[in-house]
Amino acid sequence: MAYRAFYALPVENFSTTTGQVTNAVYGFTAMLINVLRDEQPTHVAVAFDVSRTTFRTAVYEEYKATRSAAPAEFGGQVPLIREVLDALAVSTLSLEGYEADDIIATLVRRARAHGSVDSASPMDVVICSGDRDSFQLIGNDVTILYPVRGVSEMTRMTPEAVTAKYGIGPELYSDLAALVGETSDNLPGVPGVGPKTAAKWLVAYDGLDGVVAAADRITGKAGESLRAHLGDVLRNRQLNRLVDDLDLSLSVDDLLWQGWDRDAVHRVFDGLEFRVLRDRLFATISAPEPEAGEGFDVHGTSLTGQAAQTWLTEHATGRVALAVHSTGGMGPSPSAGAADAVAVAAPDDITAYLPLDDETLPVVRSWLGDVTTAVVMHDAKAQLHALHRVGIEVATVAGDTALSAYLTRPDQRSYDLADLSLRHLGRALRLDGDAADPLATGDHAGTDTLDLGLATAADNATAIASAEMARAAGVLALDPVLAAELAEREGVDLMDKVELPLVGVLVAMERTGIAVDGDHLATLEAHYGMLVAQAASEAFEVIGTEINLGSPKQLQVVLFDELGLPKTKRIKTGFTTDAESLQDLYTRTEHPFLLHLLAHRDASRLRQTVEGLLAAVAPDGRIHTTFQQTIAATGRLSSMDPNLQNIPIRTEEGRRIREGFVVGDGYDTLLSADYSQIEMRIMAHLSGDEGLIEAFRTGEDLHRFVGARVFGVDPTEVTSAMRSKVKAMSYGLAYGLSAFGLSRQLTIGVDEARDLMSEYFERFGGVRTYLAGVVDEARRSGWTATILGRRRYLPDLTSDNRQRREIAERMALNAPIQGSAADLIKVAMLGVAADLREQGLTSRMLLQVHDELVLEIGPGERETVEQVVLARMGGAAELTVPLDVSVGVGRSWFDAAH
Repeated sequence: MAYRAFYALPVENFSTTTGQVTNAVYGFTAMLINVLRDEQPTHVAVAFDVSRTTFRTAVYEEYKATRSAAPAEFGGQVPLIREVLDALAVSTLSLEGYEADDIIATLVRRARAHGSVDSASPMDVVICSGDRDSFQLIGNDVTILYPVRGVSEMTRMTPEAVTAKYGIGPELYSDLAALVGETSDNLPGVPGVGPKTAAKWLVAYDGLDGVVAAADRITGKAGESLRAHLGDVLRNRQLNRLVDDLDLSLSVDDLLWQGWDRDAVHRVFDGLEFRVLRDRLFATISAPEPEAGEGFDVHGTSLTGQAAQTWLTEHATGRVALAVHSTGGMGPSPSAGAADAVAVAAPDDITAYLPLDDETLPVVRSWLGDVTTAVVMHDAKAQLHALHRVGIEVATVAGDTALSAYLTRPDQRSYDLADLSLRHLGRALRLDGDAADPLATGDHAGTDTLDLGLATAADNATAIASAEMARAAGVLALDPVLAAELAEREGVDLMDKVELPLVGVLVAMERTGIAVDGDHLATLEAHYGMLVAQAASEAFEVIGTEINLGSPKQLQVVLFDELGLPKTKRIKTGFTTDAESLQDLYTRTEHPFLLHLLAHRDASRLRQTVEGLLAAVAPDGRIHTTFQQTIAATGRLSSMDPNLQNIPIRTEEGRRIREGFVVGDGYDTLLSADYSQIEMRIMAHLSGDEGLIEAFRTGEDLHRFVGARVFGVDPTEVTSAMRSKVKAMSYGLAYGLSAFGLSRQLTIGVDEARDLMSEYFERFGGVRTYLAGVVDEARRSGWTATILGRRRYLPDLTSDNRQRREIAERMALNAPIQGSAADLIKVAMLGVAADLREQGLTSRMLLQVHDELVLEIGPGERETVEQVVLARMGGAAELTVPLDVSVGVGRSWFDAAH
């Protein structure tokens, strides 16, 4: 089934951000989840082949000999499939000398003898297999799910289905296969005898033994052919008959499935980046967790006006948790929803639900505006937007459980509150116990599901209130647990001094947004549309016909059949036409069709980017992106709705999009401040390499300086080609770039790339020592750390899987450098925001993109703000080399950055 998944799903579409191919494990896991959901088995097992050498190859050396070796991309995924199965607590079996089908046959025999869970009748057995040999196991109590398309569509093979398809029952299927042969197993059948003839004989002579006994009486050419190949038939029958009496390590009782290990599922699925599959698993199949039957035993009530004030005075003291409800979503866009109620959980296990009506709103506004009110929230930023829309500002956000969870497990892909509650507390996110009226009445009290289809508005309001109080109670219970884990991992300072204060800064940036020149973007959209049409026309002119340039099948015909270009990597549907492969193909051939095809793809991508930006412009004429703190494991901020960190800057056409981001009304200009070579400066600091440190301290061009030493020439003699090679290598080393990777990047031979790296390390020995040491230390401790102590945990450094181990080694090289860069710009943002506020300036930060800050400058404030930005960015950390910052201003983002 995994092998089928490998060929059903394209390799290029399924890989992690670190480069691990996952198409086979993804398809297999998706199929398994569907089977668990649809069949609801009590017992589960997965059988594996051990090797091609079995008792069958001892009998017949040519058995399966025609099968080609499995692709390397597949073999590396088999251990990952085992990891998924371990996380799902599904038993696996294998036995040297036998095939997986033999194991299944043995389990079927044992299941028939075992009896079902609630009676003495045989167990119902469902086999999921793409091997037709298993058809011989089918019976009234055994069904086979046989894939008819990839791993997404299965057909149920029952005795009736086998009879309808082959004309014989499953008890005769192996006899049929012996006569007809099996190409995939390299078992030749009787020439000229197909399934219909074989089935007719088997029915007429009561099975294969009868056919063999009557061979002399079977007339015609088919009879002659049978007699000439009886030896093959008998050998085929010996080999295709499944062994059902193996000595297995597990019994049927051992295969009882009790659900998965939640932490293990998160760890494995996070590493594989299977967010969608995890969501499907959690949504469709409940893991048995007895302790999760418990909710939060708190007392809750709905209060307004003076009653709300009294409750807050009596109970909301110390550290409290807050959950905000909004009916319109809680994003930064002005059109997003406003808060209409809050739930509060107090330390004495008392909760309250406070609808923000005219009477209660000023009470809550005053309470949350008091700096002594210490509030803990989950994913506070979105809720702060919703509160702001009703005039509520939270003076003291004392904690954020989403951020705490992120800092303790930065590689996790989801920080959902309900899931964290189950993982860390063993408690479901719902209310239990004696909730006071009106929340304790009705069938729906305590649920955390809002889309209930309830009979009355009152019932729905009750359910919403209960859900929000449960969220608040969950946050309050999680807070100390995550805080203790954060302290154990030495992340408290990073939380308190960087990540948590940054929430308020990001809220202000998102709320402000950045002004857009809609006319310019509309003109660009039309321009890119023209480029798309022009590139398509030129491509068609080269090949003399029009095709769908977005169709891989049509491109394969043109590229490899009609134009005869060198084949790219083989995939199920032929040869890949992904962007990387086509770019490599163009580099090798410089074929004009490829030139126009790549131009068409680039222009299409630019047009789609502009279309997305135009759709994101809010009624105030500005784009309000959402900055995400908990996505990148290295600590970098990311951007969504829209992704402004993905605006192209490498091409002139792409950079034109930045001209559409402009200074807003009432402000003088935009200011762009960008770190210069920040990652190489951090590399110099962390490695202590004297050569790199000298280069940065003298202010020389780094890559020219390094190039002079590597190539042994005067700096004035370093050519642009030399400089480009050194630049690619310097940055590549920080990402674990291999000689092979460098050779591809620079289009040079591997030997030349290896020599280049050797020369580099000979001149800059401190870098080599540091890179080797950081991986060794991470392998011992299990984690790497940035300058500010941000950790990234890398358990795969000790993995038996070479590919996963090498990926983890590259992460170990990169995380301290990229993570430190992320930390420094966050520190700078905090400092800039504080200075702008303390000096009473109207200028404001708008964007943070990688190593760059973009600000909108108030009238007459340019010089002051420039000094603030230079001081804060340049002084974000004490390094052995200076932090160089370049600053520019202009009407547009493009102008300011140039």
